[in-house]
Amino acid sequence: MPEQPPYLRVADVLRQRIVEHVWEPGDRLPSRAQIGEECGVGENVVRRAQELLISQGVLEGRAGSGTYVAEPRPRVRVVRSSAREQPTGSPFRADMKAVGRQSDWESRTDAKVPAPADIASRLGVADGDLCVRTVYEFLADGRPVQLSTSWEPYDLTAGTLVVLPEGGPHAGRGVVNRMAEIGVTVSHAVEQPEPRLATAEEASLLGIQKSALVTHIKRTYYSDQGRPVETADIVLPATLCEIVYEVPIGRQ
Repeated sequence: MPEQPPYLRVADVLRQRIVEHVWEPGDRLPSRAQIGEECGVGENVVRRAQELLISQGVLEGRAGSGTYVAEPRPRVRVVRSSAREQPTGSPFRADMKAVGRQSDWESRTDAKVPAPADIASRLGVADGDLCVRTVYEFLADGRPVQLSTSWEPYDLTAGTLVVLPEGGPHAGRGVVNRMAEIGVTVSHAVEQPEPRLATAEEASLLGIQKSALVTHIKRTYYSDQGRPVETADIVLPATLCEIVYEVPIGRQ
């Protein structure tokens, strides 16, 4: 069995001391030199271990002050399920209502944005085809918990009342309900979740540490004719959100 990398071993030691209440939330950790001497490693190894625990929300770094045990923050439960699509209202609002949180969001829509290559591929359109792009920041009890950038083919909704996802009489009702208003039936969605580190911009918007762990979900909605009608990049911080998938079981 391969030997565990030194920084992971040190991270386990630090984590265990927190679990055993040697260090409590808000406590400042000893210097990297002191931890390194105790663990028999160099300061760079300790730094890497601390950066890992910061990305996981266990520790937090304070510029010019040191590294501290992070205060526990309650996680928001986010359910990914076909049941999220209600006849009226927003799926995110339904999620937050189910867990007793107040919900809101801020958005910015730009129409006629050329599709980048990766978005064009996901929507089944040509590179540079015009899209409607909407950038979202979702809030639970006034605190940001989710980011999303949505893309819809412009030729699908142009000239209709649903061309702007957050404008007009059907604003904020979600992709499925909006598409139904123009006679497009959304039959299913495909989601591809993967963990990664937050970018500097994402960390700033979400109020988390730079390079903290996030879940990036690539989601695409399809019509009953098999056409992609919307694709989105959804970013949820691991320390703030618990993601749960509900899988419907049909009768044979």
